[in-house]
Amino acid sequence: MTMGRSLIILLGAVALGAALFAGSYVTARRATVMCCARPADDLSWLQTEYHLSDAEFARVRALHEEYRPKCAAMCAKIAAEKSEVDAALGGSTNVSGAAQAKLNELAALRAQCQAQMLEHFAAVSQAMPPAEGKRYLVEMKQLAVGGQEGMEKSMSGDPGHEQHH
Repeated sequence: MTMGRSLIILLGAVALGAALFAGSYVTARRATVMCCARPADDLSWLQTEYHLSDAEFARVRALHEEYRPKCAAMCAKIAAEKSEVDAALGGSTNVSGAAQAKLNELAALRAQCQAQMLEHFAAVSQAMPPAEGKRYLVEMKQLAVGGQEGMEKSMSGDPGHEQHH
């Protein structure tokens, strides 16, 4: 009787495995079909998060598309400048005058980039309902300007400069 019982347990385990596989397959197919039918939109979260109407969202999308080439151009300039900084630093253990000049140029480009981002974020916030636009602008300012705050606070040694979230 143990042989028959073992066979029943084995067949039950195989049936359970087949059912789990079939369920996973059907679920994966359904998810794939849904994703392909409605591909991810890199801006769609804005409409949901900031409760934008279709007209407001269309304006935000237009502003984003207008800003994208400016952003790409700035990113390319920064990447090129970073390469020049790396070359100026080389394998040296000291920061030469030329390397310092390149670091200053990189810092200036990053500041210019931050200013452009803030201008863009302000324009986008104005395309939103006032309360949502204000909330958006606060969050985007933190991203654009506050990116290095954590490192600055941790390196300051000042116990009053702890990161708060």
